[in-house]
Amino acid sequence: MVAVQDVVGALGGGVLRTVVAAPGVSVTDIVIAEPGDRATDLRGDLVVGAAVADATTAVDLLERARSAGAAGVVLRRGPARARGVRAAARRSGVALLELDDSASLVHLVGVVQNIVDRAAAPDAAQADPGGEAELLALADAAAALVDAPVTIEDAHSRVLAYSTGQDVTDTARVSTVLGRRVPAAVVAYLRSRGVFRRLARSDQPFLVPPGPDLEMPRYVVPVRAGGEWLGAIWAVVDEAPPGDVVAELRRTASVVALHLLRNRALADVTRRLSAERLRALLRGGPVDPAGPTWLPPGPWRAVVLGPTGPAATMSGVEGDLDVWESRLRRAGWRQPLTTDVDDLVYAVVTAIVTPGRRPQPGTWPWLVGAMTAGDDPDEWTWVAAGVPSADPGDLAESARTAAQVASLRRDDPALGTAPTAEEHWARLTVADAVGAVADRGPRVALAGPVNALAEQDRRRHTAYLVSLAAWLDHPGEPTAAAKSLGVHVNTLRHRMMRMSEVAPLHLDDPTERLALRLRLAARGL
Repeated sequence: MVAVQDVVGALGGGVLRTVVAAPGVSVTDIVIAEPGDRATDLRGDLVVGAAVADATTAVDLLERARSAGAAGVVLRRGPARARGVRAAARRSGVALLELDDSASLVHLVGVVQNIVDRAAAPDAAQADPGGEAELLALADAAAALVDAPVTIEDAHSRVLAYSTGQDVTDTARVSTVLGRRVPAAVVAYLRSRGVFRRLARSDQPFLVPPGPDLEMPRYVVPVRAGGEWLGAIWAVVDEAPPGDVVAELRRTASVVALHLLRNRALADVTRRLSAERLRALLRGGPVDPAGPTWLPPGPWRAVVLGPTGPAATMSGVEGDLDVWESRLRRAGWRQPLTTDVDDLVYAVVTAIVTPGRRPQPGTWPWLVGAMTAGDDPDEWTWVAAGVPSADPGDLAESARTAAQVASLRRDDPALGTAPTAEEHWARLTVADAVGAVADRGPRVALAGPVNALAEQDRRRHTAYLVSLAAWLDHPGEPTAAAKSLGVHVNTLRHRMMRMSEVAPLHLDDPTERLALRLRLAARGL
């Protein structure tokens, strides 16, 4: 099942908006409510009020939806914002969603049904959800209308489809098709002409004149849905087409918008479902006896992905997750296995690669290489890897150790950009022991001398605890221990003698030395 809010998030605020939320409610189907329909079982359904035009009818539909167990009600803007409708939705506990006036109800039903189907079969994530063949056919249809080469691009200037069979073109189109995105120089020219600003604000087609790195003009038809700019159809032409051709191109753009909206919605739901089941695995949830078939062959490691900067930090861990996903995709990992757990962003990568073969995207060696191979290595910050896991059930332990290594890396940047649990096993062992000591509570601490020495430090402003830590950290080297404290060696020896008068110390016993050091570490020393 997929949550109501996930459906809204997948479609985007330009099409569907939440008026009254219903947290924790999931959608299993979408239905259109007919006038006078008194269905008694709508459990999990998203009910579309196609014929609802006023507040009275809207309130009645909400009450029927509540009685039948519906997940939510979708209304047009007018009835959704009518007086008393929001209050009725809150009383009913049913989610109230507002559909943009320019969006098609029929297409909404189709897209949401695809989302629900994807949620029911999440392992279809590796299949092509976008219907690339349909977009290629639409590109060819648009090219036939204008008798010119055409590309269909998204709002980030990435090529989604292109027409075939035209010989008249320029270098920019060839580079765009081969690189699957518009060259940076052409993007800069288009930005300087205000092309992207115009695309974002208007649905009217227009002609872009040639310029640097753009040898031939382009006729651009915006692709929009519910007021949101999704992309554009670009035709290499000498002049603007006739009016009847433009009208057909705009109709084609409407169909393209539906495809792009569907693609984005399915991709977003797939990502959310993938993140949720990965999160459950890293938290130690139950593992299917047949194993998680959506994971690549193991062994694996959980990797903490470091913070991405001020912009993402303002939107919290979700912002970091979005930035990391974008980075990993740009670097070549088509379906990144990423999620967030307890305010940390994780990726699960394959731990090893076949000797002699180039590391593939999604492997630990590849990630380490990508950290330094980009145009701006600083943007990658750092990553911290947990222990390798041969069994999916052990990934929770890998995540735990990755979080520990991440904590070490935050405290000590000298550990580098990709520290691992194997490299810092000793510090992790101490951290585990210190954590266990701290968890036992103050009553256990009373059993040893550390508490008595701490009380002496508090009352008489002595420096017994730090002196004892230095003595233990420099065994047999009192001069080095004294130097670390910034005191004379005789001063340190005097302190050690006075300490033995406050509490019994048996520093010739290795077990007691270890226990003392762990107790001191638990106090932050």
